[in-house]
Amino acid sequence: MTRFHPVTPQVIDDLKNIVGADNISTAQAEIDLHAQDAGFHPAHPAEVVVWGITAQQVADVLKLANTHCIPVTPWGVGTGLEGNSIPLYGGILLSLERMNTIIEVYPDDFQVTVQPGIGHKDLNEKLARYGLFFPPDPGANATIGGMLANNAAGIRTVKYGASKDNVLKMQVALADGRLIHTGSRSIKQAAGYNLVQLFVGSEGTLGVITEATLKLVPVPQFMSAIIASFPTVELAIDTVVAVRGSGIDVAALEFIDVTNTKAMNEAGTDIAPYPTLLMEIHAAHEETLAADMALVRQICEETGAVSFRATANNAERKVLWNARHHAYETLQRNHPGQKIFIMDVAVPISAYPELIAFSRQTIEDYGVIGYMKGHAGDGNIHVELPFGDETTFAKVKQVNSAIVHQAIAMGGTSTGEHGVGIGKAAYMAQEHGEALDVMRDIKHLLDPNGILNPGKVLPE
Repeated sequence: MTRFHPVTPQVIDDLKNIVGADNISTAQAEIDLHAQDAGFHPAHPAEVVVWGITAQQVADVLKLANTHCIPVTPWGVGTGLEGNSIPLYGGILLSLERMNTIIEVYPDDFQVTVQPGIGHKDLNEKLARYGLFFPPDPGANATIGGMLANNAAGIRTVKYGASKDNVLKMQVALADGRLIHTGSRSIKQAAGYNLVQLFVGSEGTLGVITEATLKLVPVPQFMSAIIASFPTVELAIDTVVAVRGSGIDVAALEFIDVTNTKAMNEAGTDIAPYPTLLMEIHAAHEETLAADMALVRQICEETGAVSFRATANNAERKVLWNARHHAYETLQRNHPGQKIFIMDVAVPISAYPELIAFSRQTIEDYGVIGYMKGHAGDGNIHVELPFGDETTFAKVKQVNSAIVHQAIAMGGTSTGEHGVGIGKAAYMAQEHGEALDVMRDIKHLLDPNGILNPGKVLPE
């Protein structure tokens, strides 16, 4: 890796000339605020925090940093879990928080063009007047730029896809200061290499997203929430396969294990203490919704559900998903003074029960506490492991490693939606083999000095 240079007073002056004195800070409070994300990885301070306001400013900051071999770490709002936006090598923390404008809405095309710093929840609030919304939902109010950089997904992936499936066009600032446009607003695109998908999921290691045109969908007229509990994980996953195969256009299909039912109940639900599926169905007509709910009930009864509840009441549905989204905060309250090691992997749905059983057995073998929940509809599982001392932390890391190796061996991936960041870089060679060398070649071509988010994605 290139030997990086420090941020000198002259560089500070040059940065002020680019973004203005009000958009740069060396205050310790700002440094500390941008030194760690929402995960468990230790903090690393940058030397300066810079807020870009325009795409050209972002490009000019990168050009300056590249000239002086200063590392640059892009920052959305810090909701990542794998250390994706931690400035490991100091340098410049480039925050995109203030680039939070909707540039243009194209309601007849079901599209919107935005700056990267707008939160997806804030975006959807503003899109509601058009009867449209951006469907990927990672839970927290992550920024659009961060979601695209990490290819975030969430509970509705089974119907609407991940971030990569909902972006058409991007503007990207490269390490050398070029601003390029990739993709187009046309739904069908067959001209040239698909550079949009190259930058999606690259975690700011190839370029910094400064603008994006997103696909939108109409807000569903009718929605239902379903809770079904089963005596075994295997029966719950049999139900997932049956529901997916029934033709029902299910929007969310979530799995929670027994340990997580308690956390969700504390957050406002009433779930039986069994492996449980949470489902949501969207429909354009009330009759269609009722028919789909009846078919799901029939499938659940046939696969041995011990309890089944369904509601089309919007308030009740929001309580359910609010509890699901806030289960992590509940775990934190239940383990005061401890950190939560959160990891995710994904496998083919047919391998899901085996992965769940392996994960639970591994947790028990190491004698730690573990909670599991995930997006069963697409084979994604999250394991949450509290730790409060170095001995437990060492065991937790071994649990994580065992589960990741098992997922890859089962034809899956080391991360379904959290991204590689710091935590999963060690598994990239096992998962990608010689393709990892091609990734390194692409990285070197676009960022020969290695200034863009160093230490992430590619193992050093």
